Amino acid sequence: METIPPPEIFYTPRDRVSCEGIGGALGHPRVWLAIGASGYADCGYCDRRFILEGSLADTRENLGHVARPPNASDAH
Repeated sequence: METIPPPEIFYTPRDRVSCEGIGGALGHPRVWLAIGASGYADCGYCDRRFILEGSLADTRENLGHVARPPNASDAH
């Protein structure tokens, strides 16, 4: 069975990030996600994936793209 990839992937230097979807009326309540040993965390509302830079889950060299979380200033 093939797995469906997450709709958006964001790379972050922090192991704790917040997500509120696309924001405003089309978003969702702000949630805080902790990135653990897997190197990534998925938002339970919008399925965005946040990958910790430099972790084993960080495969940007193979994928050739980089995205920053839309709320990078909120990440702690």
